Amino acid sequence: MEKTFTLRRQEVLFDAPMVSDVQERWPALFDVIEINAEFRRITTMPLQSRFLSQLDLHSANLLRVFVKRSGQQGKTLRDIVAMMTDDVDAGRKCIIKGLCMYLNGDPKDLVQEYMDMTEGNTLSAIERTVVGIYVARQTPGSNSSDVGLILEGVVVLRDLENVALATAMLFGFFYILYMRYPSKLHYTLEVIQKIIMELDAADLSRKAQSLTSKVHQ
Repeated sequence: MEKTFTLRRQEVLFDAPMVSDVQERWPALFDVIEINAEFRRITTMPLQSRFLSQLDLHSANLLRVFVKRSGQQGKTLRDIVAMMTDDVDAGRKCIIKGLCMYLNGDPKDLVQEYMDMTEGNTLSAIERTVVGIYVARQTPGSNSSDVGLILEGVVVLRDLENVALATAMLFGFFYILYMRYPSKLHYTLEVIQKIIMELDAADLSRKAQSLTSKVHQ
């Protein structure tokens, strides 16, 4: 994949292919190891390890900001925080969902849970999903689940270990496929990019600036 990087990058930047076309032409790219490698080729920065370590680094301050939020949004944020346990993966998932909520987004725009990935309504929902993470459970509340990514109505990754890893891979795809952030997730992805990952951190939006100020108080 490294030898074909220049060709692949030119195709992505100048042809702007659909995700399904990229998947057909470069199937090996749709793999956690290759996503990490491609992201490093583009940014010179590690993806998965940096995202997880930086998320953990900011977690305590983000939790402090979340619980201080007032109104109905604050109540919802405190409910999310209350779901945290000693499980690291579950805690990271709560931080990510809380970040969506704090930035006036809906966590369901990022993470959707399904019971049956073959059921008609689920398949229709996936086809309508531009960008998202899915969690498929065998039974309600089951710890056994399949976590994956959806781009342009296509499941592009399956069998990921957890939502935090899926979020890192999703963020990586925005760089790899040169995609714009969708409006409903714009601020969440901006914060991941500029505050968590510290990539191109200039020109923060007002929401990102406000969060940064509160995190560092």
